[in-house]
Amino acid sequence: MEFFRIKRDIPFMSYGKLTTAISLVTFILAVFFLFSKGLNLSVEFTGGTVMEVQYRQPANIADIRHRVETLKVGEVQVQSLGTSRDVLIRLPNKEGTSSAKLSEQVMSLLKAGDAGVQLRKVEFVGPSVGEELVSSGLTAILLVCIGIVIYLALRFEWRLAVSAIIANMHDVVIIIGCFALFQWEFSLTVLAGVLAVLGYSVNESVVVFDRIRENFRKPGMRGRSTAEVIDNAITSTISRTMITHGSTETVVLAMLLFGGPALHGFAMALTIGIVFGIYSSVLVASPLALALGVKREHMIKIVKPKEEAVV
Repeated sequence: MEFFRIKRDIPFMSYGKLTTAISLVTFILAVFFLFSKGLNLSVEFTGGTVMEVQYRQPANIADIRHRVETLKVGEVQVQSLGTSRDVLIRLPNKEGTSSAKLSEQVMSLLKAGDAGVQLRKVEFVGPSVGEELVSSGLTAILLVCIGIVIYLALRFEWRLAVSAIIANMHDVVIIIGCFALFQWEFSLTVLAGVLAVLGYSVNESVVVFDRIRENFRKPGMRGRSTAEVIDNAITSTISRTMITHGSTETVVLAMLLFGGPALHGFAMALTIGIVFGIYSSVLVASPLALALGVKREHMIKIVKPKEEAVV
């Protein structure tokens, strides 16, 4: 389905050096912020106290968060748990204060606002558990990356595969760099968003590269340069890109604006990933493939006609 059809190809590849330079600068900045500021890891990774409380009537999440933040223990997570009466509270470790004492302080603050609140469960997440989650998270990202590399290597000629892999890694680093720059909390839900972006971004690269491969096989494209073939492939998929990514971004923005704190990190990671995923697939992966010297001869097997027998 297409909302519109562009009759004249847009010369994307003529801006390839500029867009690649912009991407390189953005990538370097993301890496710089990642190493200089680091990630603001959540309780799941750093350890802390996790509490589950229950109210007799629907809980006021904003009031609960405000009361708990008066303890000044750092970044606090407060979210609904299943029903509107059940609330999950995550608090980081506080030096000199045990988990039991910290939970008592929280309950005293909550009971000052509603005497009917009950403590259902309290758990202490130790540093060793946090380190294990960090290790598991990095392993998950590594395995996904390896799977994508194998898939692209088997599906495309190596020049296209390398370009798509670099573009995907570019998206992931940009997302993590944004979280480091603004010191947004990096939680397990954000990690899930990063993994989702990896799969989502590679899909757009596959669509564009499939069209490039099809164009190389079309008889009408034989007289055109490689840059013109790539421009035609990108232009012909613009309508599909706008429909797919536009509808997806609408849903993600709805989660970001109305999903509350529980979905904020996940939605933010997806929002950044979708925007840069489109950019990298069109203006990073394709110029890289052109720079690596992809040609028609690499995509299809050319059979020379047999010479006629001399009588």
